[in-house]
Amino acid sequence: MGLTFEHTTLGQRVLFGAGRAAEHLTAEVKRLTAQKIMVIASARERPETEKITAGINVTLSHDDVAPHVPLHKADTARNAAIRNGIDLLVSVGGGSATGLAKAIALTTGLPIIAVPTTYAGSEATNVWGLTEASHKTTGVDDRVLPVTVIYDAELSLSLPKDLSTTSGLNALAHCIDSMWAPRTDPINQALATEGIRALNNGLPIISSNPNDLTGREQALYGAYLAAVAFASAGSGMHHKICHVLGGRWNLPHAQTHAVVLPHVLAFNAPAANDAAVRIAAALGTDNALEGLNTLRDKLDGPTALKDLGLAEENLAEAVQLILPVIPASNPRPVTEENLAALLRAAYAGTAPGGTLP
Repeated sequence: MGLTFEHTTLGQRVLFGAGRAAEHLTAEVKRLTAQKIMVIASARERPETEKITAGINVTLSHDDVAPHVPLHKADTARNAAIRNGIDLLVSVGGGSATGLAKAIALTTGLPIIAVPTTYAGSEATNVWGLTEASHKTTGVDDRVLPVTVIYDAELSLSLPKDLSTTSGLNALAHCIDSMWAPRTDPINQALATEGIRALNNGLPIISSNPNDLTGREQALYGAYLAAVAFASAGSGMHHKICHVLGGRWNLPHAQTHAVVLPHVLAFNAPAANDAAVRIAAALGTDNALEGLNTLRDKLDGPTALKDLGLAEENLAEAVQLILPVIPASNPRPVTEENLAALLRAAYAGTAPGGTLP
C-alpha cells in the first residue's frame, strides 16, 4: 500500500543571516507598514535589543518576561499593548519572550516578528502556553504564529555555553518527539531527521568553541527545522511530561527537556523501530539511545530532575498529572507503573534503559 497522510505547512517568512538582524527587522517593519511597535525582551537582552531596533521607532518596550508565561504577566502585557494602540509585536530572546508575545497575539490578533536568541523554537510554531496556579495550559492557534522570524547567529553568541547546549537539547527534543507525535507524517519526520543532523553537528562545536558562528548557525538551522516539525506533528509523550513538570513545579524549561529526553527515547524506541533507525542515522550511529547519550555527554548536559528543583515527594503527583495527557497514539502503552519508573529514573539521573535497534 502506498503512502497515505495529511500534512499542513504553516505559512511564515524566515530571514536568516549572521549580523543582519537590524537590517532585516527594519525592512520587515517597513514591509508590514507598522506604526506603533511593542518590543518584548528581558532586561538581560536589552543591550542587544537596542542595537537590533535602532532603525525602527519603538512605541513601547516591555521587559516583564518570565518562563512558562504566568497569566498575570500576560494580562499586564496585553493591557499595555491595547492601551498604547500597538499594531506590531517584536519579541527578542528565547521562548519566554516569544511566549509572552504569543499570549498578547492570542487575544489581540496582533502580528509578531520574532527574533530568537536561543534554540527554543517557539518562534516557528502556532503553539501557545500560559501558567496559572502552577498549572500550565497549552493550545494551538494560528494567530500566535509569528509572521516573520529573523535568525541571526551572532545574537546567540552572548548565550552562555551551558544554556546554549541545553537549549539545543530542547530543540533536539522537538525533533525526536515529532517522530511519534499524534500528527506525525513523512514530511515532518524528514524535517526532524535533518534537524537532528544539524543539531548533532552544531552543538558540539558550540560546546568546544562558543564563539564559532558555524556551530551557532547549524544549531539555529536545526532548531528551526525542529520547531516546524513539532508544529506539524503535535505534542508527544516527551512534551506532555515536560509541560506538566515545568508548569507545576516551575522547573527550568530547556534543562527539563534535556533530562527527560533520553528516558522517553529509551521508553518508546523499542516500539517504534523505523523512528529509532532514523534518529540513530541522523546522530551518526546505529543505536539511537547511545547516539543521544554520547551527544549529551559531549555537551555535559544535565542528567537528573532532582538537580533542577524537583522533590522526590512530587513524583507521585507528577504521575497522576501526566498520565491523562499522554497521547493515545504513543507507540508504547503508558501505565501508572511504567510512567512512575521513567520519572524515578529521570529524577535520580539513572541511565535510561531499553533495547534499541
